[in-house]
Amino acid sequence: MTANPHGFTLNHTMLRVKDPEKSLEFYCGVLGMTLLRKTDIEAGEFSLYFLGFTGSDDEVPTGDADATEYVFSRQGVLELTHNWGTEEEDGPVYHDGNAAPQGFGHIALDVPDLAAAVAHFDKHGVEFQKRPEDGMMKHIAFLKDPDGYWVEILSARSMAGR
Repeated sequence: MTANPHGFTLNHTMLRVKDPEKSLEFYCGVLGMTLLRKTDIEAGEFSLYFLGFTGSDDEVPTGDADATEYVFSRQGVLELTHNWGTEEEDGPVYHDGNAAPQGFGHIALDVPDLAAAVAHFDKHGVEFQKRPEDGMMKHIAFLKDPDGYWVEILSARSMAGR
């Protein structure tokens, strides 16, 4: 195994979404992410929404070049891709990867307090795939986003037994 080339980072992962309004409400309104940048690609009839967690002192640049560099120099960015018109289709549009044929599994978020996070999600009516009390793994939960993608919720401290 060779060492990671100096300076490489994991910048983002992308999920296709049926209805960006519902997805933005979930990821920003419930999970607390910030919309860092939106780009409409008219020729391709799709939009890109770049989300990330920001601190209270963070200022998201608004200029095109500055915003682009800001998004693509961060770690842990979630890109939501909306193909125009899918919001009008009936039923699920995309496969979540957790049923046959399996593929993509989930993204994961670290929270300071799992019990408080679960109470927050209950208050917002979020659908759970797995609650902490279900199954053998009591220190994690799985939510379902509006497209059925799984979002693992964990606390690094409790994962470490602290």
